[in-house]
Amino acid sequence: MKITNIEVFAVPPRWLFLKISTDSGICGWGEAGLEGHVASTAAAVKDASDYLLGQDPTRIEDIWQQLYRARFYRGGPVLMSAIAGIDQALWDIKGKHYGMPIYEFFGGRVRDKIRVYAWIGGDKPADVANAARQRREAGFTAIKMNASDEMHYVDSFHRVEEVVARVAEVRAATDTAFGIAIDFHGRVHKSMAKVLVRELEPFHPFFIEEPVLPENNEALREIARHTTIPIATGERLYSRWDFKGLLMDGYVDIIQPDASHAGGISELRKIATMAEAYDVAVAPHCPLGPIALASCLQIDACTHNVLIQEQSLNIHYNTQADLLDYLADPTIFAYHDGYVAVPQQPGLGITINEEAVREAARTVQNWRNPVWRLADGTLAEW
Repeated sequence: MKITNIEVFAVPPRWLFLKISTDSGICGWGEAGLEGHVASTAAAVKDASDYLLGQDPTRIEDIWQQLYRARFYRGGPVLMSAIAGIDQALWDIKGKHYGMPIYEFFGGRVRDKIRVYAWIGGDKPADVANAARQRREAGFTAIKMNASDEMHYVDSFHRVEEVVARVAEVRAATDTAFGIAIDFHGRVHKSMAKVLVRELEPFHPFFIEEPVLPENNEALREIARHTTIPIATGERLYSRWDFKGLLMDGYVDIIQPDASHAGGISELRKIATMAEAYDVAVAPHCPLGPIALASCLQIDACTHNVLIQEQSLNIHYNTQADLLDYLADPTIFAYHDGYVAVPQQPGLGITINEEAVREAARTVQNWRNPVWRLADGTLAEW
């Protein structure tokens, strides 16, 4: 079996799908979309074609090593996202070829179902209490919400009180068994993160996410001294080498590698295994499309230290298309009592509606994240 063709499809709302075809008639799908940089990632996938055409798609590790090591400049979000989508598609082909879910190649499943959480609110959180009630009524046992909008290096305590008030509303609308994850989104600088974690402590959050930007992860040491709330980060780290120092420092409780940005299924498994050796949990990052989620679920199924899975159904980003719109069978992601069943079908366990993908890709997508500024006109972190 040889690889014969690689195609990429930019589709709404902000995703990049790819399809790898073989001379056996088996094809595999991957999701390589780096949000806000889809064109760059699509070019990186096409650039990798020279290493793929004519190759045996079942030699996944060798292909991964070629794509990573055979090029002098490596790593980073664009190249690793391209590798991630290719890796997913290769695993999809291999699973279909042998008639097995991907997790069977990693020793088989360790769980029967996977806990998932839902998002509430948008970039500027508002009516989160009602949204939390709705998610709870839909069967979810945990949600994630943005902590705040833009915030200065040192801001007023009024801004802190706004965050606390929103979290208090969500906790009052639920109970202590309900998980509230609070995403700082890298918008908060170290000085304010220390204040926020202390003030949020009484509401017993599930975890706080990206309390500082990943380039400032050394600050996690000081933030951890101010709280017992579990600290999560890692969506903007792209390989096991990026995670190595974070795990060695010992101040993170949950890592969040992204299967579409951190080298794919192969690399996500290696990162998770590293984390297990440091007694750190994994909650794969996935506010993305169905192929990315299917990839995460394959690793979730066979990885003991996976805690919970992010998923994007009805997330505020999905204004033009949603998680289920490109699936031939949307019931594959049916959520029951806050869980989704382990996939049973070969490969990724999903069937892509190729006609819908090709039709959606006719319209060029150019999603960009908002550009925020503070009151004094300086650029703020989104």
